[in-house]
Amino acid sequence: MTETARHDAWQAGDSYDLYMGRWSRQIAPRFLDWLETPRDRDWLEIGCGTGALSATILAQGQPSSLVAIDPSADFVAKARANVPDRCVSFQVGDAQALTQETASRDVVASALTLNFVPDRDRALSEMKRVARIGGIVGFYVWDYPGRGVEFMQAFWDAATTLDPKALDLTEDKRFPFCTPDGLTALATRAGLASVTCAPIEAPTVFRDFEDYWHPFTLGAGPAPGYCRNLEPAARQRLKEKLHDSLPRRADGAIALTTRAWAIKARIV
Repeated sequence: MTETARHDAWQAGDSYDLYMGRWSRQIAPRFLDWLETPRDRDWLEIGCGTGALSATILAQGQPSSLVAIDPSADFVAKARANVPDRCVSFQVGDAQALTQETASRDVVASALTLNFVPDRDRALSEMKRVARIGGIVGFYVWDYPGRGVEFMQAFWDAATTLDPKALDLTEDKRFPFCTPDGLTALATRAGLASVTCAPIEAPTVFRDFEDYWHPFTLGAGPAPGYCRNLEPAARQRLKEKLHDSLPRRADGAIALTTRAWAIKARIV
């Protein structure tokens, strides 16, 4: 199955913000707290999306400079609009072929991106190449194998019950390496040193069922892409199954959690 058929469409910045971006903003500050980077450093961000980590880097990291790249021109434009700061340069770029000079950045970071890069080994080698000696390479991805993104897992649980063919699309099947051992091995294979891994967790509270359901209808990402491509009757059955199965608080809110695995390494 091609990546297009898997619905890995990440061009619609507004739709992505409603689906995942708002929760990425919950994780980003916790990641930077754990990364413990010095201020006044030159940063490179890989896969900036709509600017969740970028804004946090500017607020918490206080960098001398930040270059943030993403392969989607739409996401880059959205990030520029979301983060209007002269300190950051948003650019269209490929993690597998960085244009930055060797040993030109103090911190190279990536948020919720690496699992979607076709050649992850090459991307990490590139991240290592552009980092200076003594610098930091850090990244995090969702804990797909451990059912760490509960709102997404609830969707796929319902979808695969109704349509067993959807099992081929679920992130836990596609990204089995998103575990502490798998990510540590990936970083070590790229030649990174002093590799450490830690969980980063944050709540996801939806106001009501519509707040939960609507982003899945917009098509930005694998689960929303699958949902949007369903026939109307099948989509309605999925909606009803989710409506009946999700936990509710007394006020009607749906309170779930997310967990990502973070990697930090030094350049020696």
